Amino acid sequence: MLASIRERKRPWDLVIIGGGATGAGIAVDAATRGYEALLLEREDFGKGTSSRSTKLAHGGVRYLEQGNISLVMEALRERGILRRNAPHLVHNLPFVVPNYSWWETPFYGIGLRVYDVLAGRYGFGTSRILSREETLERLPNIQQEGLRGGVIYHDGQFDDTRLLTHLLATAADHGGTVLNYAGVTGLTRGDDGFVDGVIAVDGESGEELRIAAQVVVNAAGIFVDEVRQMADGSAEKMIAPSQGIHLVFDGSFLRSDTAIMVPHTSDGRVLFAIPWHGHTLVGTTDTPIEEPSYEPLPFEEEIDFVLDTAGRYLSRKPDREDVLSVYVGIRPLVKAAGSDRRKTSALSRDHTIQIDSSGLLTIVGGKWTTYRHMAEDCVDYAITLGRLREARCVTETVPIHGFYEQAEELGSLAVYGTDAAQVQKLAEETPALAARLHAELPYIAAEVVWAAREEMARTVEDVLSRRTRALLLNARAALEAAPHTAELLAGELGKSPAWAEDQVNAFRKLVRQYTLEETIRSAASG
Repeated sequence: MLASIRERKRPWDLVIIGGGATGAGIAVDAATRGYEALLLEREDFGKGTSSRSTKLAHGGVRYLEQGNISLVMEALRERGILRRNAPHLVHNLPFVVPNYSWWETPFYGIGLRVYDVLAGRYGFGTSRILSREETLERLPNIQQEGLRGGVIYHDGQFDDTRLLTHLLATAADHGGTVLNYAGVTGLTRGDDGFVDGVIAVDGESGEELRIAAQVVVNAAGIFVDEVRQMADGSAEKMIAPSQGIHLVFDGSFLRSDTAIMVPHTSDGRVLFAIPWHGHTLVGTTDTPIEEPSYEPLPFEEEIDFVLDTAGRYLSRKPDREDVLSVYVGIRPLVKAAGSDRRKTSALSRDHTIQIDSSGLLTIVGGKWTTYRHMAEDCVDYAITLGRLREARCVTETVPIHGFYEQAEELGSLAVYGTDAAQVQKLAEETPALAARLHAELPYIAAEVVWAAREEMARTVEDVLSRRTRALLLNARAALEAAPHTAELLAGELGKSPAWAEDQVNAFRKLVRQYTLEETIRSAASG
């Protein structure tokens, strides 16, 4: 990838700043239309928001209640397209809304029936009212006192950074160029004063890269304002950042392949308790913050809120000692004129495209589920802005890298799709690579090697946080797996034992932010 940048003599059609869901989607869209596209990410792919979602490909039941029918219909359609194009990564997940008051069953039953109707031919399943007995059969660990029954509906579940990795591979499969650890430090301008390229720095070598482009797309997520201010230091901020936390417990807290959805909470959001990779994931919150960061910390009140709300609905009330990992994501919500900055749960989740006077094209907002449609809109704008040849979007029917319809046959390697055979081959050829990284994690050593050779993993964090999900599932187990991971990675990347030791030390510091006790101390101290 670096060589293709160094050797290029003519401008790229598009240079995309940002390697999260939005940027990866744009790279796929542009490459599959036949444009020459380059994506640059200053950290690792998905380091920010795109690795920290609730792991749902959904239409947004809450947006239906808010009356945002167009967003719900768009998301439901995109959810269906996503499952069709990436069946190895997106699957149906049944949800139950437990009912404890007489009015809840008809109220939610009608609302979720509307949800089914809006999904149309992209539906995942039919909602229906459950008796008390049926609800308990689905959710054996639900709070039974006062339970009247429930309503079941269907949505999608996925693994966000596995999808991101395969989107980037899809872009590369179609001729796109993608590079992590290559931060954009400046924008260049032509004689007409319009942005005509970027200055980037290879984070590993320090090499400066001057890159020309017909169009520069700012898809930097929570950092889009930082990029906009490279073009115009006086640019008014577009983003009202909001953070949401998730707590991860072992699978015994849910003991079901059905999720729980609590439709009303004190902060205005829904709360989910979801089975994910053999664990129970609970979240989320919606808390306004002043500035975005790569490693935000949870607030004490957010942790209390999730624990307390989950405790009202689970028969086994979780406490702090049960938390295996806590992770925090920041939503790049777009400020609207006259909106209440303090009530981010009311801000729109629609995406916004803006072309600044410099000619910089910025896209922000939206949600993981709608990444493909966002990318289509963005590239359509880029064609006009950059006077590129016309080419229609084809991503509605483009299979995502690894496409495999019977992925459940692949067991713990299902998220690799057709790549699973190659990962398995590594394990068979070198028996040591068939060993688990940790008894409490579902990953084998071959996945570390694969991540380094085929998925551009460069650090222990890349492997344990994003190529696998070890850090999010069980932070302490991930730390115990770090030394062996570093050893394997050093062997693949040609690094020294000292480098491996530095990697483990850096990862140890990071892990403190994912374990509740250390996180609270860190937040209290600063």
